[in-house]
Amino acid sequence: MVVTSSGSVQRRVLVTGATGIAAATAHVLAAEGAQVFVVARTSANCTGLLAELGPAGAGFASADLREEAEAEAAFAAAAEAMGGLDGVVAVAGGSGRRWGDGALHEIPLSGWDETLRLNLTTTFLTAREAIRHFRAGSGGALVLTTSVLGWSPSPHYFATHAYAATKAAICGMTRTLAAAYADDGIRVNAVAPGLVRTPMAERAAQDDEILAFAATKQPLAGGMLEADDVADAIVWALRNPQITGQIIAVDGGWTVSEGQWRH
Repeated sequence: MVVTSSGSVQRRVLVTGATGIAAATAHVLAAEGAQVFVVARTSANCTGLLAELGPAGAGFASADLREEAEAEAAFAAAAEAMGGLDGVVAVAGGSGRRWGDGALHEIPLSGWDETLRLNLTTTFLTAREAIRHFRAGSGGALVLTTSVLGWSPSPHYFATHAYAATKAAICGMTRTLAAAYADDGIRVNAVAPGLVRTPMAERAAQDDEILAFAATKQPLAGGMLEADDVADAIVWALRNPQITGQIIAVDGGWTVSEGQWRH
């Protein structure tokens, strides 16, 4: 079961995103008896996930979390559907390659701006709304999603510098918010995945050279991690009432391994 900072059972959790790590987390929460409300841009993904969750699915909101009004409305809908919020898991985000994210000297300003909106604005609005709802209630637990690329770069295979900047910023936000709101009974942690087999990582999953690199960079996994590996850590961070301000790397050994790549 998921537990709040006060030790009571936490059963009302909002999850942003409806595929990959978000979907895996929703399934773990449902298995532990939580109600889950899903917020994602694509309604078809939301309805598909809710169908899989069965009675644990409390509802969904199709929302673009880069937009303030949509984020506010989504949280209001979740609180109404579940009678409040005890936990929030912020997974929504993604790659900025489509807008030109890459090596810094090649990124257009528009690509920088869009990548920050996709990953950092969504996190800001999600965290802000979570904190507002928690403060109006009896506290709660927020888990953000960052990445090992925020502090452990891979310049050869994953030179997406705007994305890395957003993930480093989320690490700083995690500790700052944890310190600011601990007295309100609010815990804030983040999970930092390595290379995970998700829709966002489809490019990597189809590249034999990257897969060979991952086998040495993430030796515990012997390649790419699975979404369930990360979901277990997210739910643990929600559950543990004495953990706040922590960045939990779930990386198969990425940050302590040199890895091998082809020159």
